[in-house]
Amino acid sequence: MNRNDRRIAVAAIAVATLAIGGILCAGRRDTVPTRSAPAAEAVGIMRRARPYHVPSVSAPVAEAFPFDPNTADSTELLRLGLRPWQVRNIYKYRARGGIYRRKEDFARLYGLTVKDYRRLAPYIRIGQDYQPAATLVPDRPFGIDSVIYPKKIDTTQRVVLNTADTTVLLTVPGIGKHFAHEIMKHGRRLGGYVSVDQLDEIDYFPQSSKRYFIIQQPAPQQLNINQLTLSQLRRHPYINFYQAKAIVEYRRLHGPLKSLHDLRLSRDFPPEQIARLEPYVSF
Repeated sequence: MNRNDRRIAVAAIAVATLAIGGILCAGRRDTVPTRSAPAAEAVGIMRRARPYHVPSVSAPVAEAFPFDPNTADSTELLRLGLRPWQVRNIYKYRARGGIYRRKEDFARLYGLTVKDYRRLAPYIRIGQDYQPAATLVPDRPFGIDSVIYPKKIDTTQRVVLNTADTTVLLTVPGIGKHFAHEIMKHGRRLGGYVSVDQLDEIDYFPQSSKRYFIIQQPAPQQLNINQLTLSQLRRHPYINFYQAKAIVEYRRLHGPLKSLHDLRLSRDFPPEQIARLEPYVSF
């Protein structure tokens, strides 16, 4: 073969070789199995949702032992199975002066379930220092009140109103604890009684009891109305805001008062008001 024929033959062999190689490669691709769309999606999800390793932490086991909610510390309360925020609420309640006097009071703890309370209730112990003081008083038989009522005075006896204390007032017929307290309270506000009729100023005072009172040598506390401020004057039961204002205005315009009759021209001081107030003022 001449030179040209050899070149043609080599080129033909090269083309045939490339053709055969291409046919073989195409056959391999056709033989590779293809995944269906659902299978491919499932594989993708599995790859994306690969689980992470989460270490398991065991919760502390709740214990049950006798405790006093008024004195138990945080370590003991946590051992009982209470949550940290519940322990903080107990501390806040005790810091505000709260006291668990009965085991039922512990049931008011915020977030405490019925199951937890029933589990802890048998172990609650309230110390003696936190028990109601009434438990120190022994019960009297047949439910009789432990208070011994004083003997009442008879119709011929009298009580000095402006010097009597609560014990003496309780001996007056018709006067119990309530009215004895009100008599003492009103007397302190007045500065002392100067008339038995002042008892009528107490709401619902029993009129039948007035006859047992007398006044002897009254010496009431007196207000210097030339020195007191408006707010100080108003503290007396016989001086209201407008009367106190009238006194202050008179002092500002005319100087110190020499007598309550200096206020007789004021509509806030009628004659009966001046007479009632005179024993309690000084100049």
